Amino acid sequence: MKRRLLATVLIMILLLAGCNAQEPSGNLMDDVERNKVNTNLDVSKEASVTDFGVRLFQSSLDETKNTLISPISVLTALAMTANGAEEETLAQMEEVFGLSVSDLNEFLHAYMEALPEDEKYELHLANAIWFKQDEEFKVNEAFLQTNADYYEAGIYEAPFDKTTLKEINGWVSDKTKERIQNILDEIPEDAVMYLVNALAFDAEWDEIYKENQIWEDVFTQEDGTMQPADMMRSEEYQYLEDENATGLIKYYKDQKYAFAALLPKEGITVSDYVASLTGEALHTMLENSEEVKVNAVIPKFESEFDIEMSQVLIDMGMKNAFYAEAADFSGIGEVPPGYNLVINRVLHKTFLEVDEKGTEAGAATIVEIAKETSLREPEEMKEVRLDRPFVYMIIDCESNIPIFMGTVMSVE
Repeated sequence: MKRRLLATVLIMILLLAGCNAQEPSGNLMDDVERNKVNTNLDVSKEASVTDFGVRLFQSSLDETKNTLISPISVLTALAMTANGAEEETLAQMEEVFGLSVSDLNEFLHAYMEALPEDEKYELHLANAIWFKQDEEFKVNEAFLQTNADYYEAGIYEAPFDKTTLKEINGWVSDKTKERIQNILDEIPEDAVMYLVNALAFDAEWDEIYKENQIWEDVFTQEDGTMQPADMMRSEEYQYLEDENATGLIKYYKDQKYAFAALLPKEGITVSDYVASLTGEALHTMLENSEEVKVNAVIPKFESEFDIEMSQVLIDMGMKNAFYAEAADFSGIGEVPPGYNLVINRVLHKTFLEVDEKGTEAGAATIVEIAKETSLREPEEMKEVRLDRPFVYMIIDCESNIPIFMGTVMSVE
């Protein structure tokens, strides 16, 4: 029978694991019926999602170079993980999210379903879970089913060897249109699960820049160093301002997505400005932009960024999840006595390019689950002229949720 219970499939796979350990892993959900999930996009949750993004951005900021993260990618991967968290571990994760896991499941499912798409613009999110063929690690069926239902996650069982490393990196590359390469450097011996989100964004400007709108100029860094830069001039009609910055919104085709930039006022550093942001204030500012002509000058730029987020999330308050003595991920599965499931690493990698045609971007997040007895040490006419360091976002215009948040400290 084509459709069968996930439990039956998992049991059969586990029984055959020894014979097929080197075979390419197939998606276990191909023969399993996903439960239909009916959710509506609850706009009251948008400010909380934005607030998580701002706090994550503040904690991830590198004051010396361009920073770029995708809060929605990180949140999605962590939300899938949280479906297996219990007790205080779950409470801490929900406190950091600003939402309960059940609310987050419903919101993110509805959000992904509502994303607009056209040949001129696309935002695509994909999710997957790989778990290890291991007699000492029994995966909880309900955990996998929940993530398949709400996140359409592909489920893969694999030997966690070099072929699995290649498979996960290949999946991420494919889902990000080759913008994110080799996010996973190795598979540690104690790793038993990977929860992965990949995101690809591609959009053409509402009005593509003409040749006479682009000229060579300079971009001045915070230390006064001047860099040559290709500047793009246009007239926009959405102006942003708070007590510490001015900015603009520039739309992509059909105004479903937009580029938003915030330039700190003279004497205020980018890091100080980012530290002053709150999710509520940012959400309100984006929702209440002033409709007035803006003489906009934007540099062409490209940004790549990668970060291991364990310490970032610990500092935000998600402590128990990373410590074997305290973590409770019993909802994910069972391990032998004396071991515990913990988040070992949270790998995040991004790419973004802005030019005269539009914007291409990609992001991926991997949550690495391991069975451990101790924690690994984490690795550490107004005018808006963006000719010095600034903050920027790619936003979904319906919800004003930042899909990407970044800083431009240098254009080289």
